[in-house]
Amino acid sequence: MKTLDAISGFVGRTFAVWVVLFAALSLVTPGAFTWIAPYITLLLGIIMFGMGLTLSKKDFQEVFRRPKDVAVGGFAQFLLMPLLAFLLGTILPVSTEVAVGVILVGCCPGGTASNVITYLSKGDTALSVAITSVSTLLAPIMTPALMFLFASQWLPVSAGDMFLSIVNVVLVPIILGLIVRAVLGSKINAGIKSVPMISVVAIVAIVAAVIGLNKDQILQSGPLIFAIVAMHNILGYIAGYSLAKVFKMPAAKKRAVSIEVGMQNSGLGASLASVHFSPLAAVPSAIFSVWHNISGPIIATIFRKQQEKEKVDSTVQNVS
Repeated sequence: MKTLDAISGFVGRTFAVWVVLFAALSLVTPGAFTWIAPYITLLLGIIMFGMGLTLSKKDFQEVFRRPKDVAVGGFAQFLLMPLLAFLLGTILPVSTEVAVGVILVGCCPGGTASNVITYLSKGDTALSVAITSVSTLLAPIMTPALMFLFASQWLPVSAGDMFLSIVNVVLVPIILGLIVRAVLGSKINAGIKSVPMISVVAIVAIVAAVIGLNKDQILQSGPLIFAIVAMHNILGYIAGYSLAKVFKMPAAKKRAVSIEVGMQNSGLGASLASVHFSPLAAVPSAIFSVWHNISGPIIATIFRKQQEKEKVDSTVQNVS
């Protein structure tokens, strides 16, 4: 068991490395990964089941303990990212499928990786987990509604079908995870330690499959797609931080909201795009998964140094 814990911990800590590595491999040998495509929805369900296993009463109590903070984060998540995606998709010269794919990423809830990055940035991790949980549970309603609002001008959007898809691949697995945890109690704790490893494997498989399926399009217009995805992510960090500043949140909360807004559940985006739109529409989600695992540690380092500087400045002022 200790060996499994060590392996799971290592895989979780090196998540970004595995995503980048297998994304590159799928461009070189796409056939080795394209067979995974029919199982993308199943893989996402496994990830969401793992999320359900890791949620506890404390996470939900946090929502009721400070509803204003969670509401600000959720509002930012479902307003700023879709709006930014819509503006980028409208302004930049990308294809219809890519524009819809970028908007879809923006309409997804926060990704669980945001909780780890918030912790590394010395942000309010409890708030980050609460916002992720709430935005994920609201996704069956918010994501289809926002997609219909922002993307239906480019491609037909069936909000009803998308609602059912999200319920099946997000809500049902999370609820099952919560039930299993409630029934087994502490007996499940040992198994929970392997959840990070399983989630990493599943996300890496989804990314590799999507990139392998769209190798030619990525090689042709990859730099532009990468640029729009990177801009979307970075603007999300900035917009989230700015909104938290407007609400006069303390530094730790500002960092949490910024990261929560900037980092999306790209696995859900890839799954929904594959089912409801086209393989090419799933590419922004796949690239987002690669990119935000690079930008996340960078923003965490920036925030951590910012906190250290604030501490030093505060000490100097107190001495003075």
